[in-house]
Order: sequence, then C-alpha cells, then structure tokens
Amino acid sequence: MSDEANPYESLKEQIDDAAAYLDADDGVLTRLKNPERVLETNLTFERDDGSLETVRAYRSQFNGDRGPYKGGIRYHPGVTRDEVKALSGWMAYKCAVVDVPYGGGKGGIAIDPADYSADELERLTRSFATELRPLIGEDRDVPAPDVNTGQREMNWIKDTYETLENTTAPGVITGKALDSGGSEGRVEATGRSTMLAARETFDWLDRDVENATVAVQGYGNAGSIAAALLEDLGADVVAASDSSGGIYDPDGLDARGVKDHKAETGSVSGYGDAAAITNEELLTLDVDLLVPAALENAVDADLAADVEADVIVEAANGPLTPGADDVLTERGTWVVPDVFANAGGVTVSYFEWVQNRQRFHWTEERVNEELERTITGAFDGIVETYEGEDLPNLRTAAYVVAIRRVVNAYEQGGNWP
Repeated sequence: MSDEANPYESLKEQIDDAAAYLDADDGVLTRLKNPERVLETNLTFERDDGSLETVRAYRSQFNGDRGPYKGGIRYHPGVTRDEVKALSGWMAYKCAVVDVPYGGGKGGIAIDPADYSADELERLTRSFATELRPLIGEDRDVPAPDVNTGQREMNWIKDTYETLENTTAPGVITGKALDSGGSEGRVEATGRSTMLAARETFDWLDRDVENATVAVQGYGNAGSIAAALLEDLGADVVAASDSSGGIYDPDGLDARGVKDHKAETGSVSGYGDAAAITNEELLTLDVDLLVPAALENAVDADLAADVEADVIVEAANGPLTPGADDVLTERGTWVVPDVFANAGGVTVSYFEWVQNRQRFHWTEERVNEELERTITGAFDGIVETYEGEDLPNLRTAAYVVAIRRVVNAYEQGGNWP
C-alpha cells in the first residue's frame, strides 16, 4: 500500500500540515500521531454447518486525553490495522473539533458480512464483544456502528458485555435501538450534520443552497440522508452512486425515491430514467456540491485534477488523499473536512451516552436542536481560525482547532482518570 493510499499516512500528514501553524513540542506531536494501544485479535466462531472459521479483528484506542475513547466498529474486507489506527485518530480530532468530551477509537472485523448468515454474524459479534470486554466501558471506550454495522450489532455487544459483567450498562455502546437505550435522531445524525455543514458553508460563501446541484458518492446511511435533507432545503440532487455504479439526471433525482429503489433492489442502478454513470464520472461532474460518502481515498491527486465541483463536503472519513487536498486547495475548491462535516454521528452518540448515564430520554426535537447548535458553533470556530490565522484551507483550520484542544487537555493532565 502506497503512502498516498494508506489512510494512516494521510492522517499523519494532515496533523503535520496543521502543526506547521502551531507552537507544539515535537514529542507532543509524536504522541498526537500515534495510537495509545491497538488490539489485534483472531476471532474463531462457528459457521452454520458446524465448521469453525477464524477472522482478524482490531480495536484502536488513539487518544484519551479529552475523555473515553469513542468510535465505530465496521465489518468490511478492507479492514486493516493501519485503517483502524487512522480512523481512531480522525475520531479523536473529530470529537475535539465539535468539542465533545471524548477521545478517539475505532474497530473492525475483516469480513464481508454478505457472506454470513444473521446467526453467524451474531456469534462473531459476541465473540468480538468478549475480546473487547476488558477494554470497553462507559468511562473507558464506547463503540458505535460504522460501515456494515447498525443497531442489531450494537445490541449484541451491549447484551454480551452486560451479561459478562453482570450489570446494566447501556452507555457502554451507542447507536443502539431505541428500546435498548438508543437515542432519537441517531440514525439520521451523520447525514444531518453533512447537510448542516453544506448549508453553513454556502451561507458563508454568500451562495444559495437552494437550486444548488448536488452529486452524492456512496448512497448508504449518511449519503442518502444527506441527499434527502439537502433536497428539503431546495437543492437538486442530480447524481448518486454506490458500489455497483451510479445514476445521473440533470433534471434532478428524487433523493428518497432513490433510497427506496436501493432498498428494494440492493442498488441505485436502474432507477427511473436516470443515465448510468461510473463512480469516477460522478466525482468529476460539474456540480455545485459534491458529497463523498463512501470509503477512504475516493479521490486522489490525479482524479482531483478533473473534479469540477465548487464545494466538497466530506460525509465519509478520509475520502480525499493529501495529494488531492493540495490540488483542490491550489484550484480554490472549498473542501469541508470529514472531522467536522460528518461529526453528527459522534455528537448524537454523545447525546445518547448522556441520556444513558442520566437514565433520561430526550425528544428527537431536542436532539436535533442540540446537534444544530453544536455543528453551527463548530463551523463558526473553524471559520474564525481560518480567517484569523491566514490558513490555507478549512481542513487545516479544523485540525488547528482540534489539536489545540487535545494538547491543552494533555498539558493539563487530562480530564479523566
């Protein structure tokens, strides 16, 4: 894997870019670029035919200076040690950008969940929860859903942990079903923050999001919800894609109709009269707003040279390589970084954790109001830093804000034992 394609190398380069504008000790910077610990484990579980299979799993705890480690668990064939290290680092700085009192964590199992039955996935998930048990806890490390996981898997982990610990601890994990202590608004949170980030950016640029053309790469939870909420603001979603390919209609798609079509058929392809396009063609469409909402490294330096969108709002983690960032900054394309734009997920996870600790349930209206206040406040802080310190782009500004908060917590001895 080249450095350009290695998400952990991308993370370290982003930290170095921001550190150039900070007065931080080299030793502190080294700490800021490396996880505190990484669990790498082999999980053996029983298949439905009685055979045993062993798969590799990971949990990275990146930085706990500002609070318990926090971050998702993904099931994907591409899960590697470096990937979870990078994602846990992005989580640490994401929490700091929006001033949520968490550190960064991330986990994953290197499988394609489509290859397994629900019973097999439950046995595998419970096996992973057993391995995670010494590391996680309401005040230690609080996992959440990520790629190819959701409420079902979170409920299994919660139940396994509570059974082994002989306790009730709903705050050990977030992204749970409502009846298991989940929060209103959690499923929509990442897409909602993506919409809010786009709305605030267009307002700051004195542009109107109404009638803006939008292309969404990756039509899973975050991408499809962001598309629908942007459509509610009057934007025109003209293209969408998933792993099977993409669709394009210059007259506009029905964002929720595309989501329904994907739910029925398993793909966005074949929706209505929309033309078929590739993911690469979608990423280079001449649109006002591009929302990359799939996996890391969707746009490298070569592809960035062909990107025509005026504004890019990163709903995925690490969709642009550092080389792509350089190209887009040079061209004056506005990139709203992942560590801010998709922070709605962890923000509402924090709200869920607070509700679990207080044993008090918030309404969806309150959750969404608190999320909007958090995201708009964080955007104002990023813009103030960008404009006040003459920084090259919004990503660097976001990291400057985040790193300062983490360094301050570290130098003050941290907020948690």
